[in-house]
Amino acid sequence: MLFFVLVSFPTTGVFAALEAGTAATLAFNQTDTSDTRVERLRAFLASYDSPLASDAETFVAEADKNNIDWKLVAAIAGVESTFGKQIPAGSYNCWGWGVFTGAQDGVHFRDWADGIAVVSEGLRKNYIDRGADDIYDIGWIYAANGDSWAGHVRYFIDKLESFQPTEVKELPVVI
Repeated sequence: MLFFVLVSFPTTGVFAALEAGTAATLAFNQTDTSDTRVERLRAFLASYDSPLASDAETFVAEADKNNIDWKLVAAIAGVESTFGKQIPAGSYNCWGWGVFTGAQDGVHFRDWADGIAVVSEGLRKNYIDRGADDIYDIGWIYAANGDSWAGHVRYFIDKLESFQPTEVKELPVVI
């Protein structure tokens, strides 16, 4: 026989404090063993059937190395290439990096990890260090339709922030 017990706990302020503490912890201690960014990003990219999923650790490591938002480079890949599924053949360039008006191709990278590293460092040095404060500032340099591009990047950042990996497990049947 199977019984369910429902227990009610007071929640006023508890979850808000927990969320605030968690957010602060991730912001200041990104190498904490409870850091789930890699797993979240890997599952998120896999949910789009992205070839980038296996490089989730590289996205996070390069973001930390360049002090940029860990979701930014992946979100740009979502906008520019449907997370690496629509790219110039053999380029490993899912960011439209180095593609200028009228050009058919941009920079060709050795592999996804090389592209992630170059784009992460390039965003830091060529955009953020030169005064781009947010994705809308980046958008007007990165793309001809700055606000529209930034809105699409923001969409994928928001999707990733709210993403909750799910795992289907078989449960035993109790008779």
